[in-house]
Parts: sequence; C-alpha cells; structure tokens
Amino acid sequence: MNKLLFFSIIIIAVVSPLHSNSQTKTLEDSIQQIMQRQHAVGISVAVVKKGKMIYTHSFGLKDVATGTALTDDCMFRIASISKSFSATSIMQLVQAKKLSLDDDVSKLIGFTVRNPRFPSTVITLRMLLSHRSSLNDSQGYFSLDAINPAKNPNWENCYNDYEPGTGYKYCNLNFNITGTIIERVSGERFDQYVKHHILDPLQIEGGYCVDSLNTARFATIYEYNDSTKQLEPQPAAYNPRREEIANYVMGYSTPIFSPTGGMKISATNLARYMTMHMYKGRYKGTRIISRRSAKLMQHQISEQEGYGLAIMTTDKLIKGVTLKGHTGSAYGLYSAMFFDPKKKYGFVVITNGCYPGYTDGFVNVIKQVVNCLYGELIQ
Repeated sequence: MNKLLFFSIIIIAVVSPLHSNSQTKTLEDSIQQIMQRQHAVGISVAVVKKGKMIYTHSFGLKDVATGTALTDDCMFRIASISKSFSATSIMQLVQAKKLSLDDDVSKLIGFTVRNPRFPSTVITLRMLLSHRSSLNDSQGYFSLDAINPAKNPNWENCYNDYEPGTGYKYCNLNFNITGTIIERVSGERFDQYVKHHILDPLQIEGGYCVDSLNTARFATIYEYNDSTKQLEPQPAAYNPRREEIANYVMGYSTPIFSPTGGMKISATNLARYMTMHMYKGRYKGTRIISRRSAKLMQHQISEQEGYGLAIMTTDKLIKGVTLKGHTGSAYGLYSAMFFDPKKKYGFVVITNGCYPGYTDGFVNVIKQVVNCLYGELIQ
C-alpha cells in the first residue's frame, strides 16, 4: 500500500458531544473515503452552528516524511481567505474615518495608479476590494514595483482593456496594494495591525509573519506534480523572508507579508473568525467591525461572480444553498470558509495537499467534504 495513502487515513479527532457515536462514525467514514479517492494528505475541518463550534476534526498527516498526524492546533497558510482579513482591516479604518472606500488609490499608495487606456477614471479602494480595478497579475504581485511607473517600464501591462469599475478580474495585486494602504494609513506594520485589531481581540492565534508564530505547528503543504504524478512538499509556503523584513520599508514593502494570501491559522481559529462575520462583525461580545461594514463586505457587487468586498456569495458549493465566504489555493493547499448568515451555520475545511480536480469551480475534496458535513451535521 502506498505510504502516503496509508497515512492519509489516520484520524485524530475531537468529537463534539452534540452528536452520537454512530453519527460521528458515519461522518468520519465518509470523509475517509473522500480522502482516499482524492489522495488527500490531511484535512482539518470545523463546523459552527448558532454561534457554537459543534464539530472539529483532523484527519491524515501533518508531515508525510515523519508520519506526524495532523491535529486541530496545526496551522496552515490559508491562501486567499487571507484577503478577508485585509478587507476587515480596511472597514475598521473606514469606520475610524481615516479613509473612504471611494478614495483615489493613487493618493493612498503614494504613486500613480491609473489604467493608461482610461487615465481620467479614478481607481478606488472599493474597486481593489471587489476586483473591479481593471488590474491583473501579469507583472507579478509580490512587489509594488510591478505597478509603480518609476520601477517597472512595463507597468502598463498591469491593466486590462476595460474601464475600471466596469468589469471583474480576480487579481492578487489588488490586495497587496490594499495591505500597503492599511500600513500607510494606520502607521502600523501590516502584520502587526491585523494581530492587534483582529486576532488579539478575538483571542485567536495566527498571523502573517512566520517568525512571530510557533512554526512547529505548521502543517507541511504538498503540491501535485503533474510530471511525477506525486504530491511534493512545498517549504516555500512558509518562507520567513527574514532578509527582506530586515530591510523593510514601511508603506512599500508590505507585499512581503502577502496580505493577499499569507495568513497562517488553524481551522478552528479560522472558524471563530468566520463566526464573527456570520454575526455581522461581532463574536462573543467583541465587535470587530460594525454591522453595516459586515453587510457591505457580504453584499454582491459583481453579480455574475458573486463577489463583494473579499466575501463571495455562491449556491454552487452546496447545490441550491446560498453561502457566503471565500476559498484559497496556493502551493498545493486548498481551503474554504463558508457560512449562512441567516441560518447561522458555517464550515471551514482545509487540506494540506490532494490530487487537483474541480467541480462547479471548487476543488473536489473541499466540495465533497463540505457537502458531507452539511448532510450529517446541518441538514
């Protein structure tokens, strides 16, 4: 038996007393079968209902080479779900009247951000957060040099052919610019702002800076290599970037922390953060953003794509069930955070590696596990 497949069905479980042993066993057996079909290395899940964590569970491996089991306190780089932390931070600064969603990004970032085909059209912060800025990632997004006319002679290639505000294009650069704006407006380094204003108030361990976290808890991430047909470890997912941080320039170097995808957090702590959004900005008596701000984030701006301000709306993850949240994928990791703000339930599912394959825009293992959790614990 393949070593990876053998270990991927090991279970470390935290079982909620709200469910019978037989119900739990049925659920776990089903998820094991999904993992085997999709060749998943490990999966962590958390389910919230009516504000309570009703189920947490970790399957498979944290690290294949050592055979270390995945546990609920393991942390992952969650990829694009990170964008919602950046948007939440922006909403706090809007509430504090330090900026407006309709501010000109050029004035906020310190250099000109204009689509050369539409030079008179202002690109706003709202456009960045909703992926309607007309920006793209063709020049890269790990440095602001990509879009800075003074640094990149090909800066014009960062822009699409349509007018800002008239079309949707998912773009990571949007949120690395957003993170930089948070830093410039707040005066705090981006990773520290998120820690002080979101994570600490929610009593959540996590963050963007590798060296400020317990790296022993990081789950190794594995990416499928199409040439070798193997899942291979990706240490770059947790690159501490110490040299770059040592030479950090406030208000410009921010993409080092990847506001667009660099949050490291466990599934259970991500579920607590999700619950805050489910309850319109409030969690267990602690308000992170106003109810109005939370509703604005969840409101669809791009109807066809279902995207708001770093929160999307979909009825395709669970067919016919409307949920709000975000997905993530990077280095072979896949993540999902989705909730029903009316019925007050939600799911977090994270895998640190699987064979890729999509249905209705969602990676198969994530979609299948979410539907399994919904069928056994919610429906």
